[in-house]
Amino acid sequence: MDFFRLQKISEVLGYVKKFHPLGTESVPLAAAWNRVLAAEVIAAADVPEFSRSTMDGYAVRAQDTFGAGPGNPAWLTIIGEVGMGEEARLPLAPGQAQRIATGGMLPPGADAVVMLEYTQELADQTLEVYRSVAPLENVVQQGEDVAAGSAVLPAGLRLRPQDVGLLAALGVTSVQVRRQPRVAIIATGDEIVPPEAPLQHGQMRDANSYALAAQVAAQGGEPLLLGIVPDRLEALVASVERALETMDLILLSGGSSVGTRDLTIAAIQSFPGAEILVHGVAISPGKPTILARIGAKPLFGLPGHPVSAMVVMEVLVRPVLRRLLGQTDSTPTWGRTVTASLSRNVASTPGREDFIRVRVRQDGGILRAEPVLGKSGLISTMVKADGWVRIPLNAEGLEQGERVEVLLFD
Repeated sequence: MDFFRLQKISEVLGYVKKFHPLGTESVPLAAAWNRVLAAEVIAAADVPEFSRSTMDGYAVRAQDTFGAGPGNPAWLTIIGEVGMGEEARLPLAPGQAQRIATGGMLPPGADAVVMLEYTQELADQTLEVYRSVAPLENVVQQGEDVAAGSAVLPAGLRLRPQDVGLLAALGVTSVQVRRQPRVAIIATGDEIVPPEAPLQHGQMRDANSYALAAQVAAQGGEPLLLGIVPDRLEALVASVERALETMDLILLSGGSSVGTRDLTIAAIQSFPGAEILVHGVAISPGKPTILARIGAKPLFGLPGHPVSAMVVMEVLVRPVLRRLLGQTDSTPTWGRTVTASLSRNVASTPGREDFIRVRVRQDGGILRAEPVLGKSGLISTMVKADGWVRIPLNAEGLEQGERVEVLLFD
């Protein structure tokens, strides 16, 4: 494949289907947050399992309070109290009431709860009610939250805190999830040194590995930093070979630019059956990206510039991670987005998709997106930005005042 035979982002994403979801494992509910469900969850019971009060007050028959008001109270007879955590066994007859606390089980015969502040107890167990209630007022019915037998969570869902809470409410103590993709991150280049190393002239610290590892973890993967590999074919081949033994996805940071392309391609092609799918993408920043398949495993050669690597990670690697996790939509699923007004004109070159870093701020009640200018090697531009704006493939740019969608950083 010729170098920089550019493919559109949509074409690159078409290769995602070449990779297959990973296997499954069972994890305790306490460890299920941010994991991806391997199978649909069907409710085994109603939630709640009984009708219960949502207020402190008195369980009543709603019809016994009809017409009640401050000058014309309803009089009911108090026959007992529903204890918290106890089954309500005493039935309620017409003209009767029972004390009940928030969360208490509604007694048989009751269909509403009158709030405590609209009542007054008299000495002879008589209750004065100063406000009428409608049937089911201040009550959550059995199965109103979740009905037994209903599908509550689909396969492929990344579990959020509220999803974990629902599973607990259903009595689920362990859940079947997709195995987390193990992602090898290999930094390449004679000029790259670890963050703790003192810099010599011509050297630079390895920022990419740590930024990429954080992105992998945020997207549900398990990153493993395999260190820095010098620009020697045998060393790169050995590092990739080790990664293939236990990893599900390999990221080579700095292995796609002009100076290293032949080395990276040669390393990939040294493995039997290896297939180079992409060698150049119509994206800015991130043009010199490589995507290959070695056996069943994907390998990305990412640009060495930090901004380029992080953009490609979000736009192209994230969908592959989602595919490995069995998530139902293999296209990029961004986190939070906001719509803002662009603060200045931004030029673009037709034939590529541009991702422009922006800062979001309020200006007189209007949300504005301010471009953060700077070269793709300046990681500080990412720190100053809140997200990025995508310029479509054939657009010549965006105009000041145009409404744009800002893809906010995680």
